[in-house]
Amino acid sequence: MGSLSLLVLSAPTMMIPSKIAASSLAPPRPRPLCFPRALTVTDSVIFRVKSNSARNKLASSIRCGMSLTPALKTTLDKVVTSHKVVLFMKGTKDFPQCGFSQTVVQILKSLNAPFESVNILENELLRQGLKEYSSWPTFPQLYIDGEFFGGCDITVEAYKSGELQEQVEKALCS
Repeated sequence: MGSLSLLVLSAPTMMIPSKIAASSLAPPRPRPLCFPRALTVTDSVIFRVKSNSARNKLASSIRCGMSLTPALKTTLDKVVTSHKVVLFMKGTKDFPQCGFSQTVVQILKSLNAPFESVNILENELLRQGLKEYSSWPTFPQLYIDGEFFGGCDITVEAYKSGELQEQVEKALCS
């Protein structure tokens, strides 16, 4: 039998098999905020559809309708009011998956502003509903003190002018 080579880490001392060392050393991903919603008749129809093409047609026809349900609106209201600064983005603040999202994350980090990030890529209903909620078609979307502030371009301009820092400081002090 062959021997298993080990990778030794310090502080605290741990031994990890080298075959899994690379994948297990990745930083843990933060738990995303959950946006629960009740199952509806439409959901049960989607689950029963066997054909992918039929499922895609049904899903796209649902998306074209009203995306911002009352339950989602209530959840979004709670999220944006329970945190002083919230960024709805593609990816997370530790792993942005879009250049625009990364830009806004870097700006907020440079201001040392504590903020919550919500990955809109994990939930299509959230992504579509947010567009209606904010009346803003693109991401990222920044909310400060419960109010929609803007997307990447607005955030960059406000950062350059000093307005963003003022808004964030005002929100954190309230």
